[in-house]
Amino acid sequence: MAGIERYVAIASLALFVMFVGEVNVLYNYLIHPKVDTEPEAKLLMYISIGAAPASIMAATSFIMSKRYGSKQIGGLILAGGVILFMGMFVANLTVPRIDANYKIYTVMIIPQLFMGVGVAVMASGAFLFRTKKRPIKEFF
Repeated sequence: MAGIERYVAIASLALFVMFVGEVNVLYNYLIHPKVDTEPEAKLLMYISIGAAPASIMAATSFIMSKRYGSKQIGGLILAGGVILFMGMFVANLTVPRIDANYKIYTVMIIPQLFMGVGVAVMASGAFLFRTKKRPIKEFF
């Protein structure tokens, strides 16, 4: 039964991994920056390139497969949520070490905000594990 929604879930997982990598690289750079940078602009760019499409793809995959409850797709969505949560947890641990000039509101709130998103993504993935397959209704 799982057709395109499996590939959408895989793409969502890949985009979550990319987003976590980008944020953690930026936060590690902001500890001792060599060149002035605008972290708010970079974070908003990373969100629009990685986290927003990944969240939309995870939701799309969830909606497409919630009728029949796929454990494989649920596992992919759950894995994306775990990766997002753990990556943002690591980024949140990095925030106190960031140079004081770059500790702006956006830099401090993004890890906490996306930890919440990660919990929501994990919950939707776990929901697919408990959903029972419904019988197919044929109309002839």
